[in-house]
Amino acid sequence: MDLDTVRTFVTVAEARRFQEAATELAITQQAVSKRVAALERGLGVRLFTRTPRGAELTIDGQAFLPHARDMLRVAERAVASVRPGTRPLRVDVIASRGAASGVMHGFHRACPDVELDVVMLLDIETAVSAIRSGAIDASFRAVAAPGRPFPDDIASARVLDEPLELLTGPAHALAGARSVTVAQLAGHRIWMPGIRPGTEWAAYYDDLVSEFGLTIEATGPNFGSDVLLDTIADTPALATFMGGRTRLVRPAGHGLRRIPVTDPTPVYPHSLLWHRDNPHPALATLRAHLAAMTPGHDTAGTWTPGWVLPD
Repeated sequence: MDLDTVRTFVTVAEARRFQEAATELAITQQAVSKRVAALERGLGVRLFTRTPRGAELTIDGQAFLPHARDMLRVAERAVASVRPGTRPLRVDVIASRGAASGVMHGFHRACPDVELDVVMLLDIETAVSAIRSGAIDASFRAVAAPGRPFPDDIASARVLDEPLELLTGPAHALAGARSVTVAQLAGHRIWMPGIRPGTEWAAYYDDLVSEFGLTIEATGPNFGSDVLLDTIADTPALATFMGGRTRLVRPAGHGLRRIPVTDPTPVYPHSLLWHRDNPHPALATLRAHLAAMTPGHDTAGTWTPGWVLPD
């Protein structure tokens, strides 16, 4: 059903005169009459009766009017759902307790009027495809994993370097250390279940292992952070890496330790990705917010893989 004819019908019903409806719609009275006639032919009923007082709704017109208004409201909501500036800004943050999620929470507190829709996608290919299709507006990722040329239509800005920390239980050999060097981690079992081959974070940890001779075990299914914390707390031989800005709810009695890693400090580089032609006004607001909070990158005493884009 043509929405212009429906909108014209509703306008005539509210104005009660064809000429007033024509003025409101900025078309001729003849065009109004043609639209109403076309709608009546499509429905197979008369919608108006012309009287000295103007256009009066017939019984069928009265029955159709509330549904016509509903159709127009649905159409308006449909358009608003995809119109930049009227729909929420959709951003991918990878994990709900990760650094990117914390950054977006800070953005929400700083800009509460910006409506947000936060999603979590698996890997950079999925995120880039979603950016290109318009399913999301931006994504936080490590850019870019080796062997994957970065597409020209996707822009990126490095926004946050997150230092890694070692997480141990109370009986681990390093539990009492105030900090540990990367060299001290050689020979210790670092358990990180759920690392998916082919993802950018898998490429990051592969390079970390290769560079410093570490042992990272990704064996076993990933049952989530609660099971990971329980296992680390109860197994003296195991430790895990955790981002320094990752929010961690430590169960009482676990005695977990978060230990800074130094000489050098491995940092995980978070970049914001977006499509160069994305017109959403809130995207510019987010980028400005991130630019204002961004510290320096590749500072002395830190390490990132050679494939990470500087900005």
